[in-house]
Amino acid sequence: MTMRIALAVLFATLIALPAAAQVEKKEVAGIRNYSRVDATVGCGGAVDPAAMASLKKEGFVSVINLRLPTEEGANVDAGRAAAQTAGLKYIHLPFNVAAPDSKVVDSFLATVADKSNQPVFIHCGSASRVGGMWMIKRVLQDKWMLDRAMTEAKAIGLNNAQLEAFAVQYIKSHQ
Repeated sequence: MTMRIALAVLFATLIALPAAAQVEKKEVAGIRNYSRVDATVGCGGAVDPAAMASLKKEGFVSVINLRLPTEEGANVDAGRAAAQTAGLKYIHLPFNVAAPDSKVVDSFLATVADKSNQPVFIHCGSASRVGGMWMIKRVLQDKWMLDRAMTEAKAIGLNNAQLEAFAVQYIKSHQ
């Protein structure tokens, strides 16, 4: 019996590894908590408008900003202008964790599914909202199991219990 439990734990760990290992963290000047999920998606926290040119050089064609315009340091207009100057499409989908709106999630899912927006860089203040939204996308569009999507979301930056609960509820109500 003990051997079965050990094998089950090992198997579960091996299954979870690809999801966590897929998120590649690296330092990019002007971008907080940058990570690359795969060839079509990058994620991060706060982005200095000057870093938009670097995102273009990384191969991104669009930027999704989940920050509220009222957040300290959000600089939505400056970010939009810098993105456009760099030749990036800029999509602002403000998402408020304190009052989450399913319509913003619906718009996010449609935006990331649109091939003309890929490769896409998604950001918020810390990458927590990005992780939550990405988890929803993984389960509903990519048909991942919730635990695998949650592991990846936390590797990206999801660290807010309220957002995590909202994301799980959104998933359950849309499956």
